[in-house]
Amino acid sequence: MSELLKTDALTLGYGDSIIIKELDIEIPKGEITVFIGGNGCGKSTLLRSMARLLKPKTGTVMLDGSAISKLSTKEVARKMAILPQSPSAPEGLTVLQLVKQGRYPHQTWLKQWSQKDEEIVQNALKATKMEDFQDRKVDELSGGQRQRAWIALTLAQDTDIILLDEPTTYLDMTHQIEILDLLFELNEKEERTIVMVLHDLNLACRYAHNIVAIKNQQIYAQGKPEKVISCELVKNVFDMNCQVTSDPLFGTPLCIPHGRGRCIMQEVAQSV
Repeated sequence: MSELLKTDALTLGYGDSIIIKELDIEIPKGEITVFIGGNGCGKSTLLRSMARLLKPKTGTVMLDGSAISKLSTKEVARKMAILPQSPSAPEGLTVLQLVKQGRYPHQTWLKQWSQKDEEIVQNALKATKMEDFQDRKVDELSGGQRQRAWIALTLAQDTDIILLDEPTTYLDMTHQIEILDLLFELNEKEERTIVMVLHDLNLACRYAHNIVAIKNQQIYAQGKPEKVISCELVKNVFDMNCQVTSDPLFGTPLCIPHGRGRCIMQEVAQSV
């Protein structure tokens, strides 16, 4: 199969409000797919439905060839991990206790905690640079530290598919790049299929193999960033005028938005 995850005529919404309508999408296996679009367009709603956190109004989500609605919770959790927006942990839970929860889908009454489980948890803590915080309570961490703890939990689940809704939320620039580099390495070295919602269009272009732009309840455009990202797309999807050029380091599309701000070129011209 070329895809592990896809939707068939998927319609999503809340109450009488339709957010996504009869959407068909296939997530390429072994690639990084990033959903982009304006606020309220349905990016997070679509991701939640793919993780079986939101029941469709109509249509189906297919996971590894089976309707996800017919799989057990443990079956889904062994194949796919999800990091939603602003997750919360029980009060008093330590980072280590939180990350260990990622191994529970792999436990049975015959197969209890093992050395392999311990190694996977420690590797997740190391990858997210949370080793020194493992005995700290989650509710005592800064926003960025807390986000990295949740990402460590997601990694400890050790699934072929990882879904992340704004994984760089609360992180400073350094940690944003560290986390995205980590996900990129997981994809490169272990061929994990990764699906993310990102608001930063330039980071989306840098890390994605596949961009999915959503507008008006449907897919507006889909494909490699260099094929789909244009001034026209940014205007139509985000209602923003911009210039699209090439990133000098990576060669990926680089969006420079129009707007007000100090213009160095004008200041130099005026000073001459």
